[in-house]
Amino acid sequence: MSIRAFLADDHPIVRASVSMEISRMSDVHVVGEASTADELITFIRTGACDLLVTDFNMPGNIDEDGLAMLDAIRRLQPTLPVIVLTMLTNSALLRAIHERGIAGIVIKSDGMSELASALRAVVAGDIYVSANARALFQTATRRDAAAPGMALTDREAEVLRLFASGRTVSEIAVQRGRSVKTISHQKISAMNKLGLRNDPELYTYAHEHGLC
Repeated sequence: MSIRAFLADDHPIVRASVSMEISRMSDVHVVGEASTADELITFIRTGACDLLVTDFNMPGNIDEDGLAMLDAIRRLQPTLPVIVLTMLTNSALLRAIHERGIAGIVIKSDGMSELASALRAVVAGDIYVSANARALFQTATRRDAAAPGMALTDREAEVLRLFASGRTVSEIAVQRGRSVKTISHQKISAMNKLGLRNDPELYTYAHEHGLC
């Protein structure tokens, strides 16, 4: 029986490239595409597929955060195999993605051969982490061993992403259902761990490390 794959990415050229790679597999076919998080979640609620290949950061009104989007997908389809394609180079975020039971992680700079390997592995029921993602995990492990306790928590990373994308502390508090004091504390804690002294340094760090 042919495996039904759904593709989600806000760049048409990426979707076309992924679709072309899938077309080389005799037992997998594409049943639909989405260009926003809203379209993806709508399909997950109402459609059917056996494999999801999705970007991490996409425009949309649903949660407006990659981890929250993955959490929503997990709630709706707990057993659906998901391959995440991303430009992220932040090890804490990649680890958070991996810990959500994602079947495959491919960094977009890895190249199409890594995507092909990921597709074959996940279709076979295995877990796949691309070469660049593995290197980032290993770097993070060495860094964490040298400086225990300095890794960002999921919520600290989330606050940094949302703040760097243009939201205020008050807006993040409302969106996430936390107090302004809590959000402010998480922002300050994250900046201290990363050695960031002010908001301009935070924005620079976020853009350089693919947080927004």
